[in-house]
Amino acid sequence: MSQTNRTESTMEPWIIELGELDRKMGVRIIEESVDKVVARMPVAGNTQSFGLLHGGASLAVGEAVGSWAAVKYASTFGKVVVGVDVSATHHRSATQGDIIITATPIKLGRRMTSHDVVITDEQDRRICSMRITNLVVDKPAQ
Repeated sequence: MSQTNRTESTMEPWIIELGELDRKMGVRIIEESVDKVVARMPVAGNTQSFGLLHGGASLAVGEAVGSWAAVKYASTFGKVVVGVDVSATHHRSATQGDIIITATPIKLGRRMTSHDVVITDEQDRRICSMRITNLVVDKPAQ
């Protein structure tokens, strides 16, 4: 269950913008809110030499989705985030179809956030479990 002080939130949440790597990997946003971010990504084009989903691709998309979830929260009080830690456990491989990446908050604080990121295949079998921690910081001057 997430913990947050929503009474201080006064701004609209940031709308997710895909980065260059996200577009190259074929990431699509399915759902986005402070409470949950869900994305899909094809296995095709994101495999390693033996035709399996590349573990690095899982980490890259999982970190992106977890960070987007953290930014959505931080943006409601005019802040952004930077990643400070990510850990992952790969449970099974995928060779076709899409993977679904879901980030939900563990803890939403004023200075730090932690999110669970679960990656499953289209049969809802867990591919990877991740945890990402982000530091909440001021927006850089533009």
